[in-house]
Amino acid sequence: MTATQAAPTPTAHSWPPGLPRSLEYPEVPVGSILRAAVRRWGDRTAFVDHDVSLTFTELGARAHAVANWLADHGVGRGDVVAVHIPNCRQYPAVYYGVLLAGATFSPTNPLLPAADLAAQLTDAGARVLVTWDQVLPFVRSALAQTPVETVVVTGEAHTLDLAARLELEGGDVDLADLLAGDPTDRHLDAGIDPAGDLAHLAYTGGTTGVSKGVELPHRAVVTNVLQSACWSSGSLPVLDEAGDVTLRQVAGPDDYPTRLGEARLVNLTPWFHAMGVIGYLNGMVMGGTMTVIHMRFDPVRYVEDAIRYRVTSIGGAPPVFVALLQVPGFLEADWSTVRGVSSGAAPLPVSLIERLQAVLPNAVIGEGYGLTEVTMQATGNPVFRSGTRRAGTVGVPVFDTEISIQPLGGGAPLPPGERGEVCIRGPQVMRGYARRPEATAEAIDADGWFHTGDVGVLDEDGYLAIVDRTKDMLLYKGYNVFPRELEEILFGITGVAGAAVVGRPDEEAGELPVAYVVRKADDAGAALTAESVMAAVNDKVTPYKRLRDVVFIDAIPVSAAGKVLKRELAARERTAVGGD
Repeated sequence: MTATQAAPTPTAHSWPPGLPRSLEYPEVPVGSILRAAVRRWGDRTAFVDHDVSLTFTELGARAHAVANWLADHGVGRGDVVAVHIPNCRQYPAVYYGVLLAGATFSPTNPLLPAADLAAQLTDAGARVLVTWDQVLPFVRSALAQTPVETVVVTGEAHTLDLAARLELEGGDVDLADLLAGDPTDRHLDAGIDPAGDLAHLAYTGGTTGVSKGVELPHRAVVTNVLQSACWSSGSLPVLDEAGDVTLRQVAGPDDYPTRLGEARLVNLTPWFHAMGVIGYLNGMVMGGTMTVIHMRFDPVRYVEDAIRYRVTSIGGAPPVFVALLQVPGFLEADWSTVRGVSSGAAPLPVSLIERLQAVLPNAVIGEGYGLTEVTMQATGNPVFRSGTRRAGTVGVPVFDTEISIQPLGGGAPLPPGERGEVCIRGPQVMRGYARRPEATAEAIDADGWFHTGDVGVLDEDGYLAIVDRTKDMLLYKGYNVFPRELEEILFGITGVAGAAVVGRPDEEAGELPVAYVVRKADDAGAALTAESVMAAVNDKVTPYKRLRDVVFIDAIPVSAAGKVLKRELAARERTAVGGD
């Protein structure tokens, strides 16, 4: 059985009221999103960084200035510009400037090791690199064997003053030169083919292996921004008077109390990540949201700014929420303005959902699911107030998206209630992996289904639960052990702040389930022992799933996007037993 957006039943009110199952997606380039937002939101604040604001009008002018500089220096359609900077006030102008010039945006994690950075720049064929002044020495060592011709440099000085000048060596270009250029909209992207020309060349997170370039045409990016924005705001896509894409909010304030142009949030989801650039950059610009930028996660500062700016929503990955709940004063603060909590990047433990709901009683907690290969979002729990949200699930497929659960070894789709590989089909699915036809053919089958590598199960009403990654699954004496099942139990133990389960190589059993646990900084955390944790878990599972050891650790390693880096923990286990 293939599950699509099944009609709501008496037990599951899953679909946004007044919205169709299918949307009409305008054939426009990504730059159209910015043009419409500038026209609609004008002098409202778009972004705030270190208490310095940027209006939508100024964002538009700066983005066109970047686009015009690039065009004047021969960068345009088909050229790749790699952006190797953290979240900052100048990032949106760089992002939209690249796309308005007709070039392709290739986001790069600023924390990549030099060899990985060089490999990504080479694989992408990047002609221009926009980088951060503090990492310039490191970057230079990576550039020699890459196709990069121009290095544009920015830094914290530009965050505070877009006209600030940097001290640079000969040959490097100051981003201030780009930002101060001609702000005229020359419509450089007028010749873009939304279906064929790449907007993003985004690289997979690489948490389980070699990162691959994901090809996302303008059509896929615009489509997924609309899927996400319409789902979260109860809106429909419309074209403004100039033919640019924006939203018309059709659902009422009872279900969507935060109206377009009223949302305020603190964002630390990296813009080099799919959830960041689609949901927390494009989605925020389209919806007229005021976004307070945090370059890195400081839980105390996050809470201070969230209170000061009276945010209407809180978003991030599960480790963010775990940390926020431990900030002194968080439980006692006034969170009455918070109407929504949005989680992604990794499954949200049920016990964590319950703790958040207790502190944020006015908030709808909406967990979604997606991957870089589907631009960003594929499913979402209903965020409208009267909707049915099912804890432990990532909701139902969004507009025009199908989910199929297929056997791990191949075969016919499975019925509701059975575990298998999550497969996705929809207009937001990538074109393919850059220059990797075999990998593309392996990931996208002949019927258009993208095989995610995630293990999931659909219920009778079409709600999807993610069980685990196929690559995280352990094999104990021939039995499949899914770490997420054990992690759910671990998160429910008093005194546990974080947890991850990996396999320890064993000649006889294959792999032994081992838990890495972070204690809370309180009496309950101090009282935890390996024996007490194992007993609390093993009493609740069948014998082959039982933990064989517990290792206490100061922090669970996570990527900048909030995904647990189990490969690092697994490597520790291999080393401990004398493996490679």
